[in-house]
Amino acid sequence: MRYTTLGKTGLRVSVAGLGCGGFSRLGLAAGKSEEEAADLIRYAVDLGINYIDTSPAYETEAAVGKALKTLARDEVYVATKVHVRRGGEWFTPDRVRTSIDNSLRLLGTDYVDVFQLHGVRATEYDYAVETLLPILQAAQAAGKIRHLGITELPTEDFSHDMLSRAVQDDVWQVFMTAFHMMHQSARQTLFPAMIEKNIGSLLMFAVRSIFAKPERVAAALKEAAAQGKVAAWLGEDKEPLGFLLHEEGAATITEAAYRFAMHEPGVDVVLFGTGDREHLKANVKSLLMPALPSADSARLAELFGSLIGVGMDAAPTQTK
Repeated sequence: MRYTTLGKTGLRVSVAGLGCGGFSRLGLAAGKSEEEAADLIRYAVDLGINYIDTSPAYETEAAVGKALKTLARDEVYVATKVHVRRGGEWFTPDRVRTSIDNSLRLLGTDYVDVFQLHGVRATEYDYAVETLLPILQAAQAAGKIRHLGITELPTEDFSHDMLSRAVQDDVWQVFMTAFHMMHQSARQTLFPAMIEKNIGSLLMFAVRSIFAKPERVAAALKEAAAQGKVAAWLGEDKEPLGFLLHEEGAATITEAAYRFAMHEPGVDVVLFGTGDREHLKANVKSLLMPALPSADSARLAELFGSLIGVGMDAAPTQTK
């Protein structure tokens, strides 16, 4: 495993981070038990992963707590979250206080290393800072939270509008954002400012489902070509990313996607979700590989650098 410093937090974190949400939710979405999910977390730690990201919304905090019972607390860094607004309802200060305490109870720990406001829209940012941030800071002063973070809503905020506001405030130590081979907008709009402010970065959506299923890439580019967003030939090619697969390049599109994301300047940790040991091991292997050949990275920038919002699905898409 490789390790890096997570921005101004000073935490030495694994470049591969285990996300406990997504489509798999540590296998719980496929019917696995919390103990099986906890075993998967322990396996990830055995591989060198020391950053675990969960949330009440994922319903995986209890599984993380089971894993922590057999791990040294200082062996892993645990992150969780709370929403600002969900289902049309604003979270009140009391609800946030309760959520923090409930997360600590389920995780079986006295503190979380990174606590994040979850999926915040640009229109919700003022409320988050004015009403909820003081609650987080009070919990931080009480020792329940070590570092504060905020995550964007990638299924809607394609231009990183919320984080572009948040980066101007000196209250956040960690951002979570979306970036991948066909959604590169953070390169211009966000990463340079994060580097300047030394804000730790957690990357989501590096693969998701689009790069795990080749037919989804072709379908997405067919739609983008029809809208005039990419060259027409990309919409006609059944393997539009085939140029990435060669002896000096990547063996699979998924591998290419992880390597592309991992070596982007400004990226500290690439998060991924899984419910399977072999899948977990393969993802880690890809993330520890060298960067893509410079010619391949340059072509990805040329072809897709102006695209936004591709592959930002909130739920798995069934292809026929």
